[in-house]
Amino acid sequence: MFCLLALLARQPVQAQDSTDHTKVWILGTASAAVYTGSLFILNEYWYKDYPKKSFHTLNDFGEWLQVDKFGHTYSAYMLAKYSRELWRWTGIPRKQQIWIGGLSGFAYQSVIEVLDAHSGHWGFSWSDMGANATGAAAMISQELLWDEQRILLKFSTIPKRYTDPVLRSRTDEQFGDILLERILKDYNAQTYWLSVNPSAFVKDSRFPKWLNIAIGYGADGMYAADDNTWEDAEGRRFNYAHIHRTRQFYLSPDIDFTRIPTRKKGLKILFQVLNSLKFPAPTLEVNSAGRIRMHAVFF
Repeated sequence: MFCLLALLARQPVQAQDSTDHTKVWILGTASAAVYTGSLFILNEYWYKDYPKKSFHTLNDFGEWLQVDKFGHTYSAYMLAKYSRELWRWTGIPRKQQIWIGGLSGFAYQSVIEVLDAHSGHWGFSWSDMGANATGAAAMISQELLWDEQRILLKFSTIPKRYTDPVLRSRTDEQFGDILLERILKDYNAQTYWLSVNPSAFVKDSRFPKWLNIAIGYGADGMYAADDNTWEDAEGRRFNYAHIHRTRQFYLSPDIDFTRIPTRKKGLKILFQVLNSLKFPAPTLEVNSAGRIRMHAVFF
């Protein structure tokens, strides 16, 4: 990946180019170090307890009601977006910033798929790769078309409590028993959003420039990948098929923090970080069971 970044950054440029080549090599080296180190940590804490296997594929498109696919799309988008912002600092031409950022997000997620392909517990997933490509493409296409992100991908989660002792044991096993693991793994608690800025699409709009409209997707009632039956380590079978697996759709106002005017660099950085999360707000929920619910505040 480092070779790819360096190659793209060294492409011929026009005379007005303001590339700082020292910054290019600093950022390229730092990116390679962080990239390698994070994959090492991921391999150490995520894969080491599972048996290794030769390269194999897995069709997991139907698992977890596709919430995990939205997670792949969001992760690739955010990696691509923040990578592009870092490369802006080097002064390389705009299109190179965009392509390097986008390819960085896609490449990082793709290497994770290679790790999955050699794990006995997972496998190389073409649907995951498609989701990764979609996330990177969402950043690249908007920058090339509009020179800004008018449609943001965002994330929110509210940790869930499972009172049933069997489900509590099952979710501890599946999703982890510490907060960070739950945030990353509990698909019942995650919501992914498309946050659209109306004023960016309508010239002379009366919409506040910072006000977005967000459409969200999540799911609930999932205790195994495909259905709610499983077998524990002792070989005991559990059948919780009476709990319905439901898709959840949301509509809510949101904030694009980067459209709030400020000259302070610290605030600009903070606003970029805040834009990765959906702002808590009143939210309309419709689920696949036909239930309609209004949340006074939903995150």
